[in-house]
Amino acid sequence: MKTIMAKPGQVERKWYVVDAAGKPLGRLSAGIARILMGKHKPIWTPGVDCGDFVIVINAEKVALSGSKELKKVYYDHSGYLGGQRVTPAWQLRQKKPEQLIYRSVKGMLPKNSLGRRQITHLKVYAGPEHPHQAQQPEKIELP
Repeated sequence: MKTIMAKPGQVERKWYVVDAAGKPLGRLSAGIARILMGKHKPIWTPGVDCGDFVIVINAEKVALSGSKELKKVYYDHSGYLGGQRVTPAWQLRQKKPEQLIYRSVKGMLPKNSLGRRQITHLKVYAGPEHPHQAQQPEKIELP
């Protein structure tokens, strides 16, 4: 029996919809990252983008456990001296609720060109509607 190494042309991609309402951010992000990397498929190959597309809806209703809503902060830097910006999670949820999930998932993907390609397969929407009906996404339940 030979080990199958997937080639980029052999990968068949599916679209999945995940409802984030009431789900813990970390567990949800770990499940999404697993699908984006393609680790749920038997043909997973480390250096090949085998993952599927993931649409996340209701990002504004994702759950943060404990007091993370108030204490968790996100850091950005402009590149200039003194250009650090600190944004608390509650403020990020008000302004850009999609960024909570996007940043969490991005941190769980590989830190290389493969990870940068995989994160483009993630589509996050604050509300229950999304414009990807034409792809006929399959609804899945993540913890």
